Amino acid sequence: MSGGLPARRVLIIVPAWNEQEAVSETVTEILATVPDADLLVIDDGSDDRTAQRARAAGALVCELPFNLGVGGAMRTGYRHALRHGYDVAVQIDADGQHDPRYLARMLERLPEADVVIGARFATPDDPYKVRGPRRWAMVLLAWVLSRLAGTRLTDVTSGFRVSNRRAIALFATHYPAEYLGDTVESLVIAARSGCRIVQEPVTMRARAAGRASHSPVKAAIYLFRAVVALILALVRDWSAQFEDGADQATMVAAAQEAHP
Repeated sequence: MSGGLPARRVLIIVPAWNEQEAVSETVTEILATVPDADLLVIDDGSDDRTAQRARAAGALVCELPFNLGVGGAMRTGYRHALRHGYDVAVQIDADGQHDPRYLARMLERLPEADVVIGARFATPDDPYKVRGPRRWAMVLLAWVLSRLAGTRLTDVTSGFRVSNRRAIALFATHYPAEYLGDTVESLVIAARSGCRIVQEPVTMRARAAGRASHSPVKAAIYLFRAVVALILALVRDWSAQFEDGADQATMVAAAQEAHP
């Protein structure tokens, strides 16, 4: 595959809410970097021209009738990936902060893992700095998830991720739809189901355009809610739900074989 990607069917999922100023450039860069991958923008109930600009830039677009949050948008994307038999699903933000040139390195890690996180803070010289209560919350989240996953994780809130078929089937049913701490809870779900999780160091960029949905106060609130989500996910009994999800994944796979 062009762009340094191995020969496999890759779906890049871009959740987008009111990102008309950035989505065109993001889509154009992704398609230029990984031209053999398919790109799906999930327009999460935007009230601007996000969908139109993404489509004009060359993306396939799924328009949700109202805002579900990143979790709901990503579950939609994973279900699309499962139904259409993709080998790999990639999550990239619409604001241009995630550099698609790191994808080749992240995909190289898949033989050893089911989920690969593009992680900030993974190297001492990483330019992305967070201080104060936000940093404390992120360190706590990373510490707990590292113990649960059995490997060192530094950035469990990163929305830059690669998932293989096993993780796609899991997330298509169980990806947390609530915007409470979807990135964190999804890793708990993956680890509890036996998925292997690793990280690959990446460097995040400034937003290409538009305005961040999280102010410093909102970001702190989000991290607090992520801690709450982590606690709830850790005490929740996932066994029966995993069995139900496996049954659904089996049904989808059978339908794909019957109607290729």
